[in-house]
Amino acid sequence: QDYYGKELQKSEDLKTNACVTSARPLPKAVRDALKRVHEEVVARYYGCGLAIPECLASCRILDLGCGSGRDCYLLSQLVGERGHVTGIDMTEGQVEVAKKHIAYHMDKFGYQKPNVEFLQGYMEKLGDAGLADESYDIVISNCVINLAPDKRAVLREAYRVLKPGGEMYFSDVYASQRLSETIQKHRVLWGECLAGALYWRDLYSIAEEVGFSPPCLVTASAITISNKELEGIIGDCRFVSATFRLFKVPDSSWAGPGRVIYNGGIVGHERELVFDTNFTFKEGVVVDVDAEMAAILRSSRFAEKFLMLAAEGNADALQGCCC
Repeated sequence: QDYYGKELQKSEDLKTNACVTSARPLPKAVRDALKRVHEEVVARYYGCGLAIPECLASCRILDLGCGSGRDCYLLSQLVGERGHVTGIDMTEGQVEVAKKHIAYHMDKFGYQKPNVEFLQGYMEKLGDAGLADESYDIVISNCVINLAPDKRAVLREAYRVLKPGGEMYFSDVYASQRLSETIQKHRVLWGECLAGALYWRDLYSIAEEVGFSPPCLVTASAITISNKELEGIIGDCRFVSATFRLFKVPDSSWAGPGRVIYNGGIVGHERELVFDTNFTFKEGVVVDVDAEMAAILRSSRFAEKFLMLAAEGNADALQGCCC
C-alpha cells in the first residue's frame, strides 16, 4: 500500500521494467480506447502485459488490483453501456484517483449512467467487498497477483465470482524457481513485482486444485532487471511476464475432442483469433481441437462465435491449450 500509494507517483518511478513489459501489440480498438483515458489515470498505471481479452460486448468484468483504473476505463468502452466493470484495489490512494475521474469518462464516452465502479478491498476476500457468487463473465488482473501472499485464495475467489463458462484472463510475473526467503523479504523487489512472483509450475497445480481448466498461455516475455544491486540479490533466477487464461468449465460441457470453425466477427479479430500459443482460429477454417479446448469454446462467451462439428480422425492426440 505504501509503495503504490506513496512512494510511486508515476510509472517512471519504477526501478525495474518488470511492470512495464509489453506482450503483444494492442488491437486498434484498444489503442483508440486508451487515447480517451484521462492522463492522470494513465500516469499512475503500473501494470504489465496485456489484460484485455476479446469478445467483450455487454460483459460483466471484475478487475483485481485495478490501481488507478486504466484497464477499467478501457474495458468500460469495450463492454459498452450495457456492460459493467468493477475495479477493486487495496490501496486507498489508487482507488481515489480512479473514482475521481468516473464522471469525466462517462461524459467522454457519451454514457447516460456509469458502467464502472471502484471498491477498496482485498482480492483474497472479495466477499468482504460484497461480490456475490457467479456474478461476473470475466475476471482480469494485471501484474498484481504476485503482490498477494496467498495466491490460492485469489484464484479461489476469482473462481467463485465467475459464472459457469467464465474466464480469468491475467498478466503477471513468474519465476524460474521458487524464491529464497531473502528475495521474498526484499521490500523493493516485492514492490517491483519480483519477490512475490509465483514459480510458474505452481500456477498449474493451484489452478487445477481450485477447479479451473489447465492454464492457456497467451504470451510471455523475458524480464530484464537492469539494476546491478537487484541483479546481485536475485542471482540465477529468471523472470517472465506472462499472460494466461483460465476457464470455469462446467462438467456438462466435456464431450471429448472436436472440430470447430471460427465464424469471425469479434471486434479487432474479425478474420483471425489468436486464442493462445497453441490455437489460432482463422475465419471459415476447420480446426481440430482437443477435449479441453472444445469444452472451453462450448461453455464460454465464445460459443456463439464458433460452429462445433463432430470429431474426426485422431484429434484426441493433440496436446491441448497448455504450453
